[in-house]
Amino acid sequence: MSTIAHNLQVVTEVINVAAQEAQRSPGEVQLLAVSKTFPAQAVLEAVLAGQRAFGENYVQEGVDKIHEVARRGCTPLEWHFIGPIQSNKTRLIAENFDWVHTIEREKIAQRLSEQRPAALHPLQVCIQVNTSGEASKSGVLPAEALALARTVATLPRLQLRGLMAIPEPAQDFEQQRAAFRVLRELYEQLRAEGVALDTLSMGMSADMRAAIHEGATIVRVGSAIFGARQYNKG
Repeated sequence: MSTIAHNLQVVTEVINVAAQEAQRSPGEVQLLAVSKTFPAQAVLEAVLAGQRAFGENYVQEGVDKIHEVARRGCTPLEWHFIGPIQSNKTRLIAENFDWVHTIEREKIAQRLSEQRPAALHPLQVCIQVNTSGEASKSGVLPAEALALARTVATLPRLQLRGLMAIPEPAQDFEQQRAAFRVLRELYEQLRAEGVALDTLSMGMSADMRAAIHEGATIVRVGSAIFGARQYNKG
């Protein structure tokens, strides 16, 4: 068994145990393997171990990897874009990815809608929320999320699915839960306002257990699967 296959087993067990602790079905939580900075070969090893959904933060790297994996005869995978979106990169995202987790501006959503090829299924999207209010963090402020969600929900070629956040890191389990609770409560508020949502993208390698306890439906896990990253791309 490869190291990546072993790591996937370990992470899957963490997800299963956390879901059971939270009195949830493990099937309610999707594992998104974050393959940014890792080569296509690492993705292929994960695919051989049964993984099908992968997340990328850098547009060109992600597109190159999508094409390389496809050329190597891999069965269709689900590719999620989870990084910051620049206006000049929306076409590449719209044409190559299945999901986008990081919409924070109406302009970006409109460009993705306009540039999504009609031959493809609608782009599945989440709105990124800055739950901690940090100036350095991406995301719409919670008070502005409802208006943006309503706008995004009307755009053709997009399917609004939910909310995403990257809270300020915390070591304590209860502090981690409290940070994720902010997004869950906002999610519930938007649903109560009539916005159709079914996805909470939150939780990474260090805090996925807390995120699952607070209702995460997608956890974005990279280093616990692929190992430590070498950040030489941007």
